[in-house]
Amino acid sequence: MVTTSLGSFKSPDARVAAREFVAQAGRDAAFQLEACVHCGQCAEACHFHLVSGDPRYTPIYKLQPMLKAYQREAAPFSSVKKALGLAPRELTAQELQEWSALLYDSCNLCGRCTLVCPMGIDIAGLVRRAREAMAAGGFAPTDLYKAVERALDTGSPIGVRWPALKRQIELQEQETGLRIPVDVEGAEYMVILSSIEIMGFAEIIGALARIFRHAGASWTIPSAGFEATNIGVQIGSREVAAELVSRIVAAAERLKVKCVVSPECGHAYSALRWEGPNLLGRRFGFDVVQIDELLDRFVREGRLRLRGKDARRLTFHDPCQLVRRGGLSEPPHRLMREVSANFAEMPSAGAASFCCGGGGGVSAIHRAEGLRFAAFACKKQQIEATGAEAVVTACANCRNVLEEAIDHDGMTLPVLGLTELVAQYLEPEARTG
Repeated sequence: MVTTSLGSFKSPDARVAAREFVAQAGRDAAFQLEACVHCGQCAEACHFHLVSGDPRYTPIYKLQPMLKAYQREAAPFSSVKKALGLAPRELTAQELQEWSALLYDSCNLCGRCTLVCPMGIDIAGLVRRAREAMAAGGFAPTDLYKAVERALDTGSPIGVRWPALKRQIELQEQETGLRIPVDVEGAEYMVILSSIEIMGFAEIIGALARIFRHAGASWTIPSAGFEATNIGVQIGSREVAAELVSRIVAAAERLKVKCVVSPECGHAYSALRWEGPNLLGRRFGFDVVQIDELLDRFVREGRLRLRGKDARRLTFHDPCQLVRRGGLSEPPHRLMREVSANFAEMPSAGAASFCCGGGGGVSAIHRAEGLRFAAFACKKQQIEATGAEAVVTACANCRNVLEEAIDHDGMTLPVLGLTELVAQYLEPEARTG
């Protein structure tokens, strides 16, 4: 197990943060930091700025500490500028404490700002790098440090251990009458889950059992390495992110599976599929597929046969890390058309859709709750434009955040998981005997 240098109770150190800012501002990052033309388009793409009108919430502005550290220590002629007193002043602990709310509370790492930047600056990616420095220096939110400690200790950011998952599996076996395989060596698919699914939406486990039985595919859930959530990505620690990915990889290699199925969780998917091999410094010996990507494949191959459709007017919320940052735009929308008789796309559906407001670790930061509920106004407007009777999504964190925001705003609108909806409309199996 990794012994992380992160710590929520040690005194914050601005010098450590400054050194890490410079380390993160490599050639590509430095080029992007210097490329901004201050057009303000990223501000108009960010829901935190749109609902507040506060210029501090302009996405590129949040990178000022990283830019200042780079300009002081590593930019061309920085030593000359320091000698002449023209370089930016050193970062202080008080300054970085104030900046913590901008880099964490008011950024979901959703990438909508990146999408519109005319200079091609990956602002969300740079915020992720800036968080590496903030976390290393002790300036990340205490809630996230505590989640890291729980994840490293128990495997889960909210402390979910195997006995809790085992009990949920037993309950779903009773509910469905199907055996849910655990630690089956040589299965084709190994399914991992997020803590939110396990404790909040455990019916997903029964839905998976029905789906894999219907598709005739072998699958298993590991008793160790089952947690998909990667708090290392959210707080900004490659060290923690790598450790958590390594546990999943160890489980997949132990069970000799062909494919790991990432659940309805955006950051879990990006951490494992797109960042995982780089974090560990080697290729995986198995494929990685997101669950709704797999369901879409099964439907197109004829392995999942669906009958009937939901008659309600349904709309779909696009999880940022799956759709905008992960490229999985078409599969969930195809599945929605398969199971919904009255599917209404949101305005700017797909890559331009607004975040739920809780991604990037924001939903775990208690002090950010008020801002998160305020930011929901942009998503709410998109939802209400469809006249939907229910919202469907493919991320358990999005689902949880949307439910909280909908309740906070006094709305009556159920939020459904796409995998469960697909399982609901499977063609009944023929009776034998």
